[in-house]
Amino acid sequence: MRNFHFGIPALGLDLSVGHWTADGLLAVFFLVAGIELKRELVVGELRTPATAALPVVAALCGMAVPAALYLATTTAGGGSRAGWAVPMATDIAFALAVLAVLSTHLPAALRAFLLTLAVVDDLGAILIIAVFFTSDLNLWALAGAIAGLLLFYLLQRLRVRGWWWYVPLGVAIWALMYNGGVHATVAGVAMGFILRTTRDKGEDASPAARVAHLVHPFSAGIAVPLFALFAAGVSISGPALGAVFTSPEPLGVVIGLVVGKTLGIFAGTYLAARFTRAQLNPDLAWADVLGLSMLAGIGFTVALLIGELAFPGGQTGEHVKAAVLVASLVAAVLAAVLLRRRNTVYRRLYEA
Repeated sequence: MRNFHFGIPALGLDLSVGHWTADGLLAVFFLVAGIELKRELVVGELRTPATAALPVVAALCGMAVPAALYLATTTAGGGSRAGWAVPMATDIAFALAVLAVLSTHLPAALRAFLLTLAVVDDLGAILIIAVFFTSDLNLWALAGAIAGLLLFYLLQRLRVRGWWWYVPLGVAIWALMYNGGVHATVAGVAMGFILRTTRDKGEDASPAARVAHLVHPFSAGIAVPLFALFAAGVSISGPALGAVFTSPEPLGVVIGLVVGKTLGIFAGTYLAARFTRAQLNPDLAWADVLGLSMLAGIGFTVALLIGELAFPGGQTGEHVKAAVLVASLVAAVLAAVLLRRRNTVYRRLYEA
């Protein structure tokens, strides 16, 4: 089913079902991610440098160290360096879901730290996709996409309302971006950033909040599951799982997500708090940060997407997908063990 083609060939949109999910449906997921990013920058944890410093440093270190460990592993094993960006991304939805299941008495500051870190992480992953995973550029199509984004911005500035303006324009921007050679999910992020996040007088909710409220169920309930079905559909067998720990590329992904994320985020947070004016939230202990660092090793949606872009087709791509799933499971289990212990400590404190 993944390889069945349909679309409009005259518009350069004769795509397989797998491509429609990765380039089309996932753009909806990134639209919601773009709205989340802008909301954090305008009214959330990232609006002031003081509160954003530690999570931002943690996110940057949590991207650099996994990439470095992947490159070291593949260089030592004689593998391909193409997948260096695969272990850099944290899956916001899964990480927050695991935290929500585990946390009954953990500090609220832990969730805020993780959310901010994952938002910055996703922004970095989006930039990497835009810069390093673009095909041959079609400058005319890109110019059309940019013109469409400018029109989108003007409509927002002029407070124009009505889905009949934005939906056709959004589809046109997406199609032009795809034909321009830039990964089409970037169009979703760009539109999410343009949507206004502050309310005008008399408004119940901002345009960004209204769109997020309407689109999020489709993103979480249809777009991401369908992408997961086609992107994560790997053959789970003894040889496939064995290749995860014997081939350099998948092994680099596992080490990057499980070890690199933990080491990068924890060390980055500690060093920033030790040698700069940034301070850890007084509600958090360093053991909490360690558990959160392990939790950030859950890489799913964006990691699978980058894996597909880095290794299109072939056995290596399948092994890398399996490695993302195995590493995410290991990271979730390790984080669950530590965070459950921390939750027990905080429950006793609460009862006392």
